[in-house]
Amino acid sequence: MTRSSDRRRRMGTAKMLGVAGAALLVAGLWTLPLIEARGNSTAAPDAGKQNGYDTTELQKKLTAKGVSLGVPIMIRILKQESLLEVWVDKGERFERFATYEICNWSGKLGPKLTEGDRQSPEGLYSIGVDQLHRMGRWRRSLDIGYPNTFDRAHGRTGSFILMHGGCSTIGCFAMTNPIMDEIFALSEAALANGQERIQVHVFPFRMTQANLNAHAVSPWFGFWANLKDAYDAFERTSVPPQVSVCGDRYLVGQSPDPGLCVANISEASVATATVRPRYARYARLVRRGRVAGRGRRWAGRHVRQAYAAARRTRVASYARRQASYLGGPRRAHR
Repeated sequence: MTRSSDRRRRMGTAKMLGVAGAALLVAGLWTLPLIEARGNSTAAPDAGKQNGYDTTELQKKLTAKGVSLGVPIMIRILKQESLLEVWVDKGERFERFATYEICNWSGKLGPKLTEGDRQSPEGLYSIGVDQLHRMGRWRRSLDIGYPNTFDRAHGRTGSFILMHGGCSTIGCFAMTNPIMDEIFALSEAALANGQERIQVHVFPFRMTQANLNAHAVSPWFGFWANLKDAYDAFERTSVPPQVSVCGDRYLVGQSPDPGLCVANISEASVATATVRPRYARYARLVRRGRVAGRGRRWAGRHVRQAYAAARRTRVASYARRQASYLGGPRRAHR
């Protein structure tokens, strides 16, 4: 086959995908390298390199803590203090590995309510392989999983809430590029080495009783008291707690009643798991260099349109998911 005919064949494949197809392709491309890596969960990341990022200094920090790259981690975010903590598994308990300053978050104290309100969320989230982003404006970023089951129970909407680099945001958590490189490397290695999901707890402030009492007149006091259950459970045990949703509340550290409680599922995982199989083969061809040149550049040029198409899909399916997750209409926050 000549170069010109091969190029025409590749471009025809790209055109057939359309913008909506690009959204699904993007979802597959973000996580494909990690999914391939998980085929051998015992394989350690290449020494000093991880997808183009030099991990030498990071591995030195981990060695000083007595752990290695790939151990399970947990992330806590404190909005008022503008701090992000990364905790690493030391066997029987997690220990704090590092505390990073958040360069920027948007809005005010309180949860995110609607798409476009430019508010950074609060709640108990988790990150799986589907939520590692390697394309788009922020090529090493993490989708925290908003909205989760709890958010949907309260009628909250939104999408693509990230931890990303840079220092500007309209609803995400901006960490600057060097810090985000380190957090992404820790997250990617943990998931590649067998951790199913990374818990991400986003709090309005450090959840001491004194801080909570200082906000006793806030309309979010009841919501924050519920979040404090997760904060206290982790402070007490140093182990990420089990989290489920019972009615319109988080249930933390207890066995859920199967008749009343459901899993706290991230919207990002549901959407990606639904669309990936259809375009997995095309994504593999791109990764192996079988689709390149104009076809690859075409997909890149349509990343923003792909984001919009994926967002529209999520919003359109919200009502259907509400019924399947909770068995009834949306409930107002009490």
